[in-house]
Amino acid sequence: MTDSRDNNGAPEAAGVDNQTQAPSGEMVPAEQVTAALEAAADFKDKLLRTLAEMENLRKRTEREVGDARLYGITSFARDILQIADNMHLAREAIGPELRESADANVKALLEGVELTERELLKVLEKNGVKKFSPLGEKFDPNFHQAMYEVADGASPPGTVAQVVQAGYKLGERVLRPALVAVAKAPAKAGLSADDDSAA
Repeated sequence: MTDSRDNNGAPEAAGVDNQTQAPSGEMVPAEQVTAALEAAADFKDKLLRTLAEMENLRKRTEREVGDARLYGITSFARDILQIADNMHLAREAIGPELRESADANVKALLEGVELTERELLKVLEKNGVKKFSPLGEKFDPNFHQAMYEVADGASPPGTVAQVVQAGYKLGERVLRPALVAVAKAPAKAGLSADDDSAA
């Protein structure tokens, strides 16, 4: 049976194999090393979680700032739409016959209203507000507000047969739905008329 001896030839004490030599040369118990490694792994896990949370926060903040830039003008844009509607109504109030018979001053005034309306729509579009007129499209309650139904043989049932007032979007959101008339199937001739002709 051989003795276990240290570098100096002295016998080693029992339980020394549960120690690790530190860089400074001191012996550190294995329990402390294990605890330190577990703490380091815990700190690494917390660091990775914190970095992931910070990245998510950065992305969410960028998205919120972008939304604030785009949708921050919502209430202002809704107010401006009233002006655009009034200009459109003023332009539409004068029919083609009246335009032809109008004198030069009235024609100049009409051209000024048309130019102003076009410029207003251009400025709205530049700021993310787009006009849409869904004539002939399938009725979508997310974008359209039905005012009444029309028995229209030319349009398939459930589609927009008339646009009462154009709608507007701000980015991907509806700023104001389009006011529309929805086509319904035309009423079939009553049976009583057929019965009378047969009698």
